[in-house]
Amino acid sequence: MSIAHRAADTGHGPVWLFDLDNTLHDANPHVFPHLNRAMTAWLMAELDLDETDANRLRIHYWHRYGATLLGLMRHHGTQPRHFLHGTHDVEALRPGIVFDRALRHVLRRLPGRKIVFTNGPLHYAEAVLDAMGMRPLFDSIHAIEHSRYAPKPRIAGFLRLLRDNRLTASRCIMVEDTAANLRTARQLGMRTVWISRSAAHHSYVDLRLSSALQLPRALRFL
Repeated sequence: MSIAHRAADTGHGPVWLFDLDNTLHDANPHVFPHLNRAMTAWLMAELDLDETDANRLRIHYWHRYGATLLGLMRHHGTQPRHFLHGTHDVEALRPGIVFDRALRHVLRRLPGRKIVFTNGPLHYAEAVLDAMGMRPLFDSIHAIEHSRYAPKPRIAGFLRLLRDNRLTASRCIMVEDTAANLRTARQLGMRTVWISRSAAHHSYVDLRLSSALQLPRALRFL
């Protein structure tokens, strides 16, 4: 059975909500560039665009809607599964996944349930966690399909996660590299951990860490 569909627990410990890209692994060197190229190529093929126009449209939809997919769904009637499977080739991505093996030990030390909450598709999230040897450490994955294609920071995806896993927001600790996503988490009553080396300060961030490897030492602040 996919770990995306395990039954929710009824305990009283914390529930850790982990973003995937640039939180559990470093997507910047290889994964994000590969995905951007794949999305541009998909737009070229499906919309009959040259590379410059396809790349411009990809970026425009990402800025306007928070995800290129949403712009394609709204303006072109794109079927989301067709786009996601056409752009997230997990076998091509697998060699470029950069992560710290020590994170497995860190996650094992954290008390409570652990869920991956990602704007990526399920097959991609499962493949990345498998490549890192971390899939058994998570109780479930809440991917973009489970959010009905409402990406973070939109509140709809958060509400679906809470409903589907029968959680109360006050139990949750969200660990995320994108500050805007933590704003929504805080609005719902979650505790927030920002994985960033930025010197910026945000009122909705409870704790800023440079790496998820520091989480065990930070437990007393949460």
